[in-house]
Amino acid sequence: MQVFIDSIKGLWNNSVFTNAEPLSFVMIGIAFILIYLAIAKKYEPLLLLPIAFGMLLTNIPGGNMFHPELFAAKDIDFGMVLREGGFLDILYLGVKLQIFPLLIFLGIGSMTDFGPLIANPVSFLLGAAAQAGIFITFIGAYALGFTFPEASSIAIIGGADGPTAIWLTTRLAPELLGSIAVAAYSYMALVPVIQPPIMKLLTTKKERTVKMAQLRHVSKKEKLFFPIIVTVMVGFIIPDALPLVGMLMMGNLIKESGVVDRLVKTAQNELMNIVVIMLGITVGATATAANFLNLKTLMIIGLGLGAFAIGTAMGVLFGKIMYVLSGKKVNPLIGSAGVSAVPMAARVSQKVGQEADPNNYLLMHAMGPNVAGVIGSAVAAGIMFNLFG
Repeated sequence: MQVFIDSIKGLWNNSVFTNAEPLSFVMIGIAFILIYLAIAKKYEPLLLLPIAFGMLLTNIPGGNMFHPELFAAKDIDFGMVLREGGFLDILYLGVKLQIFPLLIFLGIGSMTDFGPLIANPVSFLLGAAAQAGIFITFIGAYALGFTFPEASSIAIIGGADGPTAIWLTTRLAPELLGSIAVAAYSYMALVPVIQPPIMKLLTTKKERTVKMAQLRHVSKKEKLFFPIIVTVMVGFIIPDALPLVGMLMMGNLIKESGVVDRLVKTAQNELMNIVVIMLGITVGATATAANFLNLKTLMIIGLGLGAFAIGTAMGVLFGKIMYVLSGKKVNPLIGSAGVSAVPMAARVSQKVGQEADPNNYLLMHAMGPNVAGVIGSAVAAGIMFNLFG
């Protein structure tokens, strides 16, 4: 009988109820909310759901699945991680070594059609204009007391590109990874909510009803040369952006080559899905109570929203400039797609345009700035890393 009682006492002493800190329950509650938003509201469920579950796992006391202290030092003792780390510690090496974000960029490239951008190269300017939100927010974050690396990681949220935000934050401010990842993917999910009011505020109904001429046909040869040329140009000018841009362009090249269908299907499906699961759950694991429940997190969420809103506004405003310079042939709404939330931002441009005129079709025109924004945010991340890494 005494053995049974001692066993019950041992189970109780090792349970959550005797080891948990109150803040752990707060984080578990936040994880439940994110799970609800992912499933019930379908807010970026492919990544928000794994992130939320990773957050749940890491905040259950005694689970020992993730140990932030193993990654606190600048020079990580990989042997110790392999010997003493939990399951999520092992997976997190894929984030820390930049493997997962780059593989996701490979998958994105294999699913992206650069034809609209090639057909209308001026779209690059709209994609570049939308990145202004990153650099303006960087100045604001630094003014609020964040360090240059932290400010860079926060500002990149404005690009609305989750993998890029994770890639840069892991290299510059890994202690902020959980907060920045949740903010980045939340705002990506809220693109249809955040962007339309800004777009309508900055444009007139007349501007929103502009119908753009059909894009020219893009040849297969152009589509083959494009990823190679972009890779070489970025590699020569901003080599720090080459990992992201290079993997994006490689994915696109294998898609457009037409000779490696098996690789394309793997990059688009099996590889992408596996990496998304591992990336999401490990990024969520970094959102411990100590890292997440503080004033910095609230400031990151606010600054991230500001970065995204500014990026949208700058894209639309530059679209208005093009509207004037083109003789009213460019619809300013496509500038909002310069943020790199592909293809959601382009769909929002289409939706807002059709609210003004149901017969207006802007989707393909908006895809040009949209894919330019993917390249632009990767280049911006490379610049930030070059300056502060």
